[in-house]
Amino acid sequence: MIKEILIKQKKEMEVLFKKPYIERSKITQAEKHLNSDLVKVVIGPRRAGKSVFTAHLFKDKLPAYVNFDEENLVRLKNYDELIKELYAMYGENKYLLFDEIQNLPGWELFINRLHRAGYNILLTGSNAKLLSKELATSLTGRHIPIEILPFSFKEFLKAKNFVFKQEEMALPEIKGRLLNYFESYLKDGGFPELVVKNLEPTGYLDTLLDSLIFKDIVKRHKLRLAERIYDLQIYLLNNFASEFSYRKLANQLDFNSVITLEKYLRYLEEAYLVYVLSRYSHKAGERLASPKKAYLVDNGYITAKAVQASPNNGKLLENLVFTELLKIGYQPNHNLFYYKTRNGKEVDFILREGLKVKILIQVAYRVDELGVKDREIKALAEASEELKCDNLIILTWDYEGESVCQGKKIKFLPAWQWLVAAG
Repeated sequence: MIKEILIKQKKEMEVLFKKPYIERSKITQAEKHLNSDLVKVVIGPRRAGKSVFTAHLFKDKLPAYVNFDEENLVRLKNYDELIKELYAMYGENKYLLFDEIQNLPGWELFINRLHRAGYNILLTGSNAKLLSKELATSLTGRHIPIEILPFSFKEFLKAKNFVFKQEEMALPEIKGRLLNYFESYLKDGGFPELVVKNLEPTGYLDTLLDSLIFKDIVKRHKLRLAERIYDLQIYLLNNFASEFSYRKLANQLDFNSVITLEKYLRYLEEAYLVYVLSRYSHKAGERLASPKKAYLVDNGYITAKAVQASPNNGKLLENLVFTELLKIGYQPNHNLFYYKTRNGKEVDFILREGLKVKILIQVAYRVDELGVKDREIKALAEASEELKCDNLIILTWDYEGESVCQGKKIKFLPAWQWLVAAG
């Protein structure tokens, strides 16, 4: 049985080797550690391109490959049997590539043993907290995490074979195509298979999300009240980028306690579907007690699954900016927050370096609507004064310019331009 599975998976890996590869921004970081004795751990959402990324990273090493998304392998009791079959198939190979390792019971002890035996190991997994917690226990200081999320806008353009020089962005033909691609990216997101194969987004993302909820949450955590996680998912898909409080949401969705709601939200975060963002305060206690905002890992999920009649482009753009901040290395509730001034004016994102607030970002899809420009400018100027930060940006659909408010200079930048320059 094991032999047949491994033969099939070896053929699948050979197919991956031959697939056209869109180079990811994380490749330089990963290549730097390729020959080190650290366990390389590639983590990210399902279908974000982890397998293709790792296959091409390890391609020249011809690694022994196992995908643990196979139920018969997960049931395996004797892991030595697996190593024996890998030797029989690949010969004496010290390079191991294991996909979806979190599905294997007791995997951390198994990997620790292989690591001590001198294997060069590359793992993938789609459960962030589970992997980091277990690796921190069993491989302290001996692993390097590499996070792969759906395509950034730059990677999306690369996948579409759209190449241009910086100075060409102002040309009508180039800018027109950029805006066309940006609208597609804003609505349908950046899951690689969807982008590369031009698949119909709604059906693909609908199936992917249902699989994620069932496999990575309901099944893994043996949830008895599965409808609660589905209710929570639907709520967040329709109320992303909006403030909520745990207590009110627990009452609204009929959870039996705030603790249960927080636990279910954690499951959604661990499965790389949702990120919960805290309001910034110098005081840790205020941060914990303040309302939160939730963002989705990819805009495509929102468009495919939300029940609103038409998408809110302003909220979609805000979600997109949030995911780009993740892709360039910002960490929610560490150096990325949202903010409310003493007068209740909201700033979408504040970025910190060390203990200092370095950038304030506001997202406004349209600034030509009545009162929008004035509102966003005043919020930034007020926050700038309170947080002692003068780097103020408003990201828009396609408006560029500058304004001055209360002596503060505020830059307006088209979001697509910011995305092309990011990273």
